[in-house]
Amino acid sequence: MTDMKTEKNRLLVKICKLYYEDGCNQQEIAERIGISRPHVSRMLAAAKAEGIVQISIKNPYSAEQQMEQLLVDTFGIQDVVVVDTPPDEQKLYVQLGRTTAVLLESILKDNDIVGVMAGRTIAAIGDELEFFSKNNLQFVPLVGGWGSEGAPWHANSNTMAIAGKLKSKYWLLHAPAVVSNEETGVLLRSEPGISKVLHLAKSCQVAVVGIGDVSERSTIAEAGHFSGEDLESVKGTGAAATLCASFLDADGRTIDHPVKKRMIGLTAEELRGIPKVIAVAGGRDKAAAIAAVLRGKWVDVLVTDLATAQAVFAFHRNTAAKKG
Repeated sequence: MTDMKTEKNRLLVKICKLYYEDGCNQQEIAERIGISRPHVSRMLAAAKAEGIVQISIKNPYSAEQQMEQLLVDTFGIQDVVVVDTPPDEQKLYVQLGRTTAVLLESILKDNDIVGVMAGRTIAAIGDELEFFSKNNLQFVPLVGGWGSEGAPWHANSNTMAIAGKLKSKYWLLHAPAVVSNEETGVLLRSEPGISKVLHLAKSCQVAVVGIGDVSERSTIAEAGHFSGEDLESVKGTGAAATLCASFLDADGRTIDHPVKKRMIGLTAEELRGIPKVIAVAGGRDKAAAIAAVLRGKWVDVLVTDLATAQAVFAFHRNTAAKKG
């Protein structure tokens, strides 16, 4: 004769088989066994606690997800998405664009206003995005145009491309990102059309931004509106990253450089007022810039590649050790 514990285990195993193998829902099991649905739920939980049920997930993304959690724990931001991609710049853009496109489909809600930054990585989002249905979305650039030469990765171009894929309304910022002097910047920002778009940008629910380093290969330098003299002057103040219309030092603090008053677009402080800021950045040469942005907690979500994520963590650990 079996004891009571054996009989209880027999019932637990039967319920687990019905639920996990036969595909019955909890209500169907309750009716079949003659117990309440909450009791079925408690018994399934007990079966896991006692080791009767052991769930194994076949996870091909474990390395990426371990790095995601490591960066979340290290920098205290909301989430990190890491993808493993070949060390090829063009393939990196495509993969980061595709990953962010899928992320946007799950994040965006009806009536959202979405801010869009300049950059080739952001342009890849528009290239990879597939239509999904949301009502009354609006897209708005976060900065003016980088340089006078047309390019498919200016903020206006990126805004049009993403909005076009989603058949949504968009706005354009008819101003350069950097002007020649402070007075011109003041005048342009006060123009009604420009002021309206900048105000709308501050009202976004979601922003999609890149992270720039401070080098000759950075977007702001390659665009031509930022001279070599400007670049050296900013680097001399300890700038490690650009984020929209702001410069950040290695610890993620904003730098009050005079060129800031010549820039047309949202500052890092204004970006912080947006509820969900998604940064998309890849390439190990950007490790210091990404670390600066994460240290300052300027973004909520980072999308990057595995090699870059590892470089960011190593850079942060090594520089923190030197300071210690």
